[in-house]
Amino acid sequence: MVAYTGTGSNLQISHNLGVAPEMMWVKIRSGATNDWVVYHKDLPTSGNTKKSLFLNSTSAGGYGDYFANASSVHVAPTSSVFTLGSEAAVNGSSSYNYIAYLFATVAGVSKVGSFSHTSGQTQNIDCGFSSGARFVLVKQYASSGAWFLYDTTRGIVAGNDPRLKLNDTSAENTSNDDIDPLSSGFTLTTNFSGGDYIFYAIA
Repeated sequence: MVAYTGTGSNLQISHNLGVAPEMMWVKIRSGATNDWVVYHKDLPTSGNTKKSLFLNSTSAGGYGDYFANASSVHVAPTSSVFTLGSEAAVNGSSSYNYIAYLFATVAGVSKVGSFSHTSGQTQNIDCGFSSGARFVLVKQYASSGAWFLYDTTRGIVAGNDPRLKLNDTSAENTSNDDIDPLSSGFTLTTNFSGGDYIFYAIA
């Protein structure tokens, strides 16, 4: 986690994660109108600009100057710093304060990844775990879709899986069998909607 103050121009932020962040959530703390901006290593690029998603939205995201240098060219985070462009949601003027949450894969513990799924098919998502995923967060990025959250406390079972949405305040849905247990990660069922997704899983 890193707290910082914006500058309104290209900015490098030091961090101590120890590895390059594979996913980042950034939120302005001193303004209520800006999105939770999400960086993910597997989101596509368009030209020199990388797509970002928004944790508070079901949208497919957009190609903004969020994680880029002064020439609006995307700069991937490193094991010591991440780079911010001049978008107000991540790096406005010096009167704006921010928080960034950084995530990375840890072998056998957590996995930041992506997958493409075809509706009507089952698909195993191998996270390299030894006893299955206990927490799964997924988001479709090529088109609109909710941030679905599953966990074993509420049930990742061979049956209906209670799911919550990070992007709204609705009650959990308990009528869908979306995913099944898998010792190395989780399995997408034939009911899981087709599309391109990013995910974060914890063992």
